[in-house]
Order: sequence, then structure tokens, then C-alpha cells
Amino acid sequence: MVRGGLRISSILSILLAVGAWISHSLWLPVLGHALIRDEGPTKAEIAVVLAGDDTGHRIEKGAELVRAGYVPAVLVSGPPYYDVHECDLAIAFAVRKGYPAGWFIALPNPTLSTRQEAWFILQELRRRAIHSFLLVTSDYHTARAARIYRAVERAMGGGPDMRVVAAPDEYFREASWWRNREGQKTVFFEWSKTLATALGM
Repeated sequence: MVRGGLRISSILSILLAVGAWISHSLWLPVLGHALIRDEGPTKAEIAVVLAGDDTGHRIEKGAELVRAGYVPAVLVSGPPYYDVHECDLAIAFAVRKGYPAGWFIALPNPTLSTRQEAWFILQELRRRAIHSFLLVTSDYHTARAARIYRAVERAMGGGPDMRVVAAPDEYFREASWWRNREGQKTVFFEWSKTLATALGM
């Protein structure tokens, strides 16, 4: 009886695995789409580019917002890497791409997580008397960043109006992220961080 039950369980497990694989193109995009919350740009006092991008897409998106007239300047967050702050590297990259250095404001900081970065940036925006900003980050990071920043704003007793603007990623595509290794890693790590955030970690 026990052997028969184990055999049935094994067969059902195999059928479920096969069914999941056959239908993967239907449900895997949902995992990618759930990571994105792109609210689109609108007029604001400043754009804020989050750290954590080694391709330059985030700061280029911030520069495009200035060029399109949505904001007059971009505040660029930057923790240290090899004794150089990421914001300095990002701004130098944007200048090499032809964007004016005067569009960017470097914000060196010692933060190690999106939550720490949120506290640091929102305090800086308060110090600058900013009432509205565009939060620029990679598309796969937008949903988690939006939740964290709004939670920190509530904890601070309020904050400036915020809209989240997505920058493209080099490898992540919500409808086909599983087709390349970097996309797989991006989704795995972002979902791990999303669950950790939900658990208050």
C-alpha cells in the first residue's frame, strides 16, 4: 500500500513537472512582469538615479528625462567601489556619452541596500526642500524600490511626491527573461530580495 502510494505520488510529480515545462511560456512571464512598476515620467523638481547599475542605463535614462524637459537635474546616488563612488563613475560615463556635466549632482553615500539608500536619499531631498521627484532604476527593480521608498516615506512622516521611471536592463526582458543566464540570475536575485523585504529582512 505504501509502495503504491509512493508510485502514484511520483507519477503525479512527474506529470506536474512536465505540465509546468510545457506551459512555461505562459507563467514565466508573470514572474518577470510582477517585478515591474513603471509609472512613467511627469514634470518634477529632480530625478534620482539609484545606484547598482554597471551598464549606465539608469543614468542615461535620467539624462533623457532632463533632455525631454521633465526635470532640470539628476541626483545620482553612489556608494563606494574601490575608493571611487559609483555616482562619480556614472556621471563621467554620461559625460563621455555627450550629456552636460551640469545636469548631474553627485550624492556619495555609504549605503549597502535599497532600504538604506532610501533613507539617505529621502533625507537629502528633505534637506533640499524637494517636493516632487522621479525615481529612476532598472525595470526589474522598480516594483521593489517603489514599495521600499513609499514605506520609508511613511516611516518618516511623509515625503515628496514620487513617480517611478524604469530604465531598460541589458539582459532582463519580462516576457523572455529565462532565455539567457543573466536574465535568470536577475529574476532569481530580485525575487529573493523581494521576499526578504516582505519578511522585513
